[in-house]
Amino acid sequence: MDNTIVRSKFQEHFNTTGDLYFSPGRINLIGEHTDYNGGFVFPGAIDKGILAEIKVNGTNKVRAYSVDIDEYVEFGMNEEDAPEQSWARYIFGVVREIIKRGGQVGGFDTAFAGDVPLGAGLSSSAALESTFAYALTTIFQIDTDKFELAKIGQATEHNYCGVKCGIMDQFASVFGKKGHLIRLDCRSLEHSYFPFDPAAHGYRLVLVNSCVKHELVGSPYNDRRASCERVAKVLGQEFLRGATMAQLDAIKDQISEEDYKRARYVIGEERRVLDVCEALEKDDYETVGARMYETHWGMSLDYEVSCEELDFLATVAKECGVTGSRIMGGGFGGCTINLVKEELYDNFIATATAKFNEKYGHEPKIYPVIISDGSRKL
Repeated sequence: MDNTIVRSKFQEHFNTTGDLYFSPGRINLIGEHTDYNGGFVFPGAIDKGILAEIKVNGTNKVRAYSVDIDEYVEFGMNEEDAPEQSWARYIFGVVREIIKRGGQVGGFDTAFAGDVPLGAGLSSSAALESTFAYALTTIFQIDTDKFELAKIGQATEHNYCGVKCGIMDQFASVFGKKGHLIRLDCRSLEHSYFPFDPAAHGYRLVLVNSCVKHELVGSPYNDRRASCERVAKVLGQEFLRGATMAQLDAIKDQISEEDYKRARYVIGEERRVLDVCEALEKDDYETVGARMYETHWGMSLDYEVSCEELDFLATVAKECGVTGSRIMGGGFGGCTINLVKEELYDNFIATATAKFNEKYGHEPKIYPVIISDGSRKL
């Protein structure tokens, strides 16, 4: 990401220079809505994210400027000082979560910008949290590890932004490794890296953004989570993780049809993550693609977090011979992630763009992505 605009805006607002920190957005190849069920996810950091310039200002105030929104805000660091602007609450939340853990944070100036598109399911919010968690613990010499940085970001979402998210987005942003995906066990937080280099095998990874945005705050996301928790309770488990279809079918008459469908999706998705990991160890990208399509239609029909536009994009992908395509992220809009053979790429992008525009009156946005490193000081 080009740092000149952030540097110039920081200079303009604060008349000084600070240090630059970057955290990436993430893709998740497979394993959606499994994180809060104690299951496996399979994300990777990407070459797009949030860049912030930061400098200690010697006061007890944070002075922050969002380049993308062109908005400036100042706030203190006590609980009652919470800013109203939603973007500023992410920074405030990170400060508060570090303080709650015993860290000493002083006032600072910051300007930041992102090239990870908002509302596209690439987790711009986690990138923002990770950037500030990494930067502030570095600047104020707070002894912490990467796990704690991810937890600070997650707690910020829970306590200051109203989203009961799992740990995956923040984990991927902090732990990302170039050319690798991370299989994360969301119950134990054990993780392992799997080589993932589509280009070396004649494939490209591309996101097609429907440009449809539905806020995740509030009921739809939290309702799905509650469904899963109810089924786990009937099964006598803390999470759905490890449950089988046979166990689910055995309690079918004790739960609602809706809860049954939600759980059926999650149980299938856990298996698909493990299948994909196994396939990648054999460079079997065809199986990877097949599982991606299965995930898409599971999310659409059983978990009901897709939308018409995303189903349309997945259908067009299949018609164009794309190896794998699925909705990515929490749902209710955003992107499809597509694994495309190099020789089919140009035709797929042209066809998807034209057909989508014809049907919905606007073009989708296209984002080729490369798997990259996690949070860092530049």
